[in-house]
Amino acid sequence: MLITSTWKNGKTFKMIPTDAECPYVECIFDADMKVLAVIGAIQKDIFHMMPKIDHNGDIEMRKTPSREGKPYKEERRTIETFQEYYIEQLDEIRAFVKRFAFNADTFDFEQYLLATPTTESAE
Repeated sequence: MLITSTWKNGKTFKMIPTDAECPYVECIFDADMKVLAVIGAIQKDIFHMMPKIDHNGDIEMRKTPSREGKPYKEERRTIETFQEYYIEQLDEIRAFVKRFAFNADTFDFEQYLLATPTTESAE
């Protein structure tokens, strides 16, 4: 289902699932980048750097900040994360929306596809 939403500094559209069989968890259109980000329903294990915690569950602090300026220790952990896809071509975005959104004919998502970006990067 298509809904109106806000992303960064402006209005956009999102797609949300309406049943358990939906192949995505969420989709959001980034109007500045002209990209539809699709968070798929399939999960995978990927590595992330996470804050290291002590036996009390508190974050372990460094004596001196890391090269990245982080004041806490980190460790590499495997986390189950949803698969992400990025659709960049407007024709492919239109096809995806029309394929999965039951309200694509009544919701004016084209206004967001054709809108001029409003951030400083577009100037």
